[in-house]
Amino acid sequence: MKSLKTCLLAVALGFSLASGAIAKGDKSGEFDYYVLALSWSPNWCEIEGDSKRSEQCETRHDYGWVLHGLWPQFHRGWPSFCPTVERHPSRGMTSEMVDIMGTSGLAWHQWKKHGTCSGLSARAYYDLSRDAYESVTRPQIFRKLDKSVKLPASVVEEAFLKANPDWSADNLTITCRDGFISEARLCLSKDLQPVPCGRDVIKDCKLKDAMFEPVR
Repeated sequence: MKSLKTCLLAVALGFSLASGAIAKGDKSGEFDYYVLALSWSPNWCEIEGDSKRSEQCETRHDYGWVLHGLWPQFHRGWPSFCPTVERHPSRGMTSEMVDIMGTSGLAWHQWKKHGTCSGLSARAYYDLSRDAYESVTRPQIFRKLDKSVKLPASVVEEAFLKANPDWSADNLTITCRDGFISEARLCLSKDLQPVPCGRDVIKDCKLKDAMFEPVR
């Protein structure tokens, strides 16, 4: 039988390790600004959604710019998977986000990875995410495409800036992936006002012939 001293040491070590794991995690609610990520659904489906047989890519839908997520961000780096005392969202909550996020699975993942770092409840985080999404005027010209096109990423940025005259190029970045336009990422204050993006976010795609798929 283990001695009392050995048992106490084991308990103390276990407590220390557990405390250390928590201490290493990012603290919920501590961040500098948000990144609102909008994904062009047809391109995402071409890159990976079709191979995953995602419901988002079924032909009965006509998703264009969908909400990828609202991400707490530091001026350098970002928090993720933060310890939180808030309850996880119910299935009903995640299902309510499908109209702008494509799938409830994405809504759940965004809460788990990013929402837990917001300092908000799941309901408040989803409400804020929807408010952020709806505050953006998404350029309608891309929904008028009837075939695949190649275009400079700068054209997508210019379209967003024209549709949202209160923005500046410092607030927005366009990303590419596997030769496709991937996302438009807007930097927002905690009260959802456009702010300059940090160096970790401003990584504009430089492609002049990025693929852009039409809405299915």
